[in-house]
Amino acid sequence: MTLIQLVVLAVIQGITEFLPISSSAHLILAPLTVRDWQDQGPLIDIAAHVGSLGAVLLYFRAETAMLFRGGIDTLRFRRSDDRKLFLFIAAATIPTLSLAAVFVLFDLTSVLRSPVVIGWVSIIFGALLWHADRSKGEKAGLDRMTWREAMTIGLAQMCALVPGVSRSGVTMTMARYLGWSRPEAARFSMLLAIPTILALGAFACIEILREGANATLSSALIVAVLSFICAYAAIAVLMRLVQTMSFTPFVIYRIVFGIVLLTFAGALTAN
Repeated sequence: MTLIQLVVLAVIQGITEFLPISSSAHLILAPLTVRDWQDQGPLIDIAAHVGSLGAVLLYFRAETAMLFRGGIDTLRFRRSDDRKLFLFIAAATIPTLSLAAVFVLFDLTSVLRSPVVIGWVSIIFGALLWHADRSKGEKAGLDRMTWREAMTIGLAQMCALVPGVSRSGVTMTMARYLGWSRPEAARFSMLLAIPTILALGAFACIEILREGANATLSSALIVAVLSFICAYAAIAVLMRLVQTMSFTPFVIYRIVFGIVLLTFAGALTAN
């Protein structure tokens, strides 16, 4: 893989992982738009996800500490707000991981990777984000979240297995429908990314053991560092923006992105 391809993939992963615009869609389309780009392989996937995981853990270090303490409290059967948050995040992740196993078992992922599917999904879920964001809900404080709300957001996250939906986008959309403020919707979505990214990394590790790595460790290190920097910047920008503005700019981007994909779908597929 060339240095420019490594940089582009790392930047795309880092920036789009936590913004409501779908990282999977952009990563799928990158090789389609540039000739002679080879598939990045599982080692680069792991590196990109490790970088973005490190960014969310560092930015939300206080919440990460809460989850760690919550895990310990769970093992000790001790009631606490930390334990409640830990269990919410864990339980909300289970539906997505279960459906992901079905997708892999029946090889459904390749069917959904076409530019036409991604284009329509980007537009539809962008419109849903706009509609949900019209909510005047201002609930704050994740310690006030209920089991029903946590599981509803977790079920919504299952839709993100379709490229173009956006994991962060669909979870923020559902959180807004449930009346949560934009900052709290974004915060819960970011925390929900932690076990999901860990699961993706574990799956990529299995792929390496089964097929071997097709990239060097130096390439993986470059991707991990760049992905970390871009992801941290993207999280910081998003959390600042949601304090004062709506999700409308992301909605507009998704709709334009979807229209462009549908317009050039034939050319992209042929390429």
